[in-house]
Amino acid sequence: MSDDVDTLRQDCLAALAEATDQRAWDAIRVSFLGKSGRLTGLLKQLGRMDAEERKVRGAQLNRLRDELTRAIEDRGREIETAALDARLAAERVDISVPVVEAARGGLHPVSQAVEEITAIFGAMGFTVAEGPDIETDWHNFSALNTPEHHAARTDHDTFYLPPEGDDRNRVLRTQTSGVQIRTMLGQKPPIRIIAPGRTYRADHDATHSPMFHQCEGLVIDQGITLGHLKGTLIEFLRVFFGKPDLPVRFRASYFPFTEPSMEVDIGWSRKTGEIGGGEDWLEVLGSGMVHPRVLANCGLNPEEWQGFAFGMGIERLSMLKNGIPDLRSFYESDVRWLTHYGTDPLAPALLHEGI
Repeated sequence: MSDDVDTLRQDCLAALAEATDQRAWDAIRVSFLGKSGRLTGLLKQLGRMDAEERKVRGAQLNRLRDELTRAIEDRGREIETAALDARLAAERVDISVPVVEAARGGLHPVSQAVEEITAIFGAMGFTVAEGPDIETDWHNFSALNTPEHHAARTDHDTFYLPPEGDDRNRVLRTQTSGVQIRTMLGQKPPIRIIAPGRTYRADHDATHSPMFHQCEGLVIDQGITLGHLKGTLIEFLRVFFGKPDLPVRFRASYFPFTEPSMEVDIGWSRKTGEIGGGEDWLEVLGSGMVHPRVLANCGLNPEEWQGFAFGMGIERLSMLKNGIPDLRSFYESDVRWLTHYGTDPLAPALLHEGI
C-alpha cells in the first residue's frame, strides 16, 4: 500500500518541478488534490477498509496530503514570484541611461567682464557702490561740473523723463558718475569705490547701444597724485587682458569733472587686432584727477582732499578681450552666440586662478 503513496508523491513533485506558469501549476493542483484528483481517490477508498487498516492508511494519506499541499503552495509562490520578476524586468525604466543634454548657455560676456573687473579692483581694496538708474539732473550733470550748454544734456543724446514731484529734470543716467556724487555726499573720505552698472544714451550703431554698461572708479584721500592713478590703471589693464607687459599710454584730454584729464590707450595691432602687439594704439577708457569744483559740490575741501576718477565701457573691454566685432550682438538673445562667447557660470573670476 505504501508503494502507491510513494509513487503519488514522486509524480506530484516531478510535475511541480516542470511547471513554469500558473496554468500548469493549477492543473497539477487539481489533478492531485481536486475532487477527482488522485489523492482524493485514495481517500475515498478508506470507507471500504476495516477500522484498524483504515486508521493506519488514513494517517498515511493525511500526511501525504499535508506534504503535497505544502509543496504545491510553495511551488505556486515560486511561480508567482518568477512571473512578477519577469514583468518588472520587462517594464523596467533604466534611469541610469544618460539623457540627451539640452542646449546649455553660459555666463554673458558682460556679466563675466563685471566679475573680472570687480575681482581685480577688489584685490586693490576697492568696494562696489550702486545707485539708481533714474537720476536727477543735478546728480547726473550739475554736480559733475557739466555746463548747461554741454552736448550730453541735449535731447538727442539723453533720455529725459516726465517730471515727478519735486524732480523736474529726471534722466536715465548717461554715466555711473552719479554714484560717485552720492558716495561723496554720504561717506567721509577716504573713499575707494568702483561703480559698475547700466547707462543710457540715445545712440545706436555697431559700436554704440541705447543701453550699455559702464564701470567708473573713484579714489578720494589726502596726498593722491597722478602717479596713483597711472599705477592703478596700468595694473588693471595688464591683469584684465592677461598681458604683463601691455603697453599703456596716457594722453591729455578734457572732461568737465576732472582736471587734468587723460585718455588711456593700450598697444595693439590694427592689422591683426592683437592686444599688446604691433605699433598702434587703441583708446580704452578715460580718467583724470577729480575737479576741485566737483569736490566742493559734494562738501569736500579741495585744499584737504584730492582724488582721481576713471570710467570704462564694459562692452568695449569685453569686445576687445573676446574678439567680438559688433556690439549689437550682445543684446540679440541668440543662444548660439551666448554658447560661443559665454563662460561657465560655475567658474567665478578669481585672481589666484587667473583672469
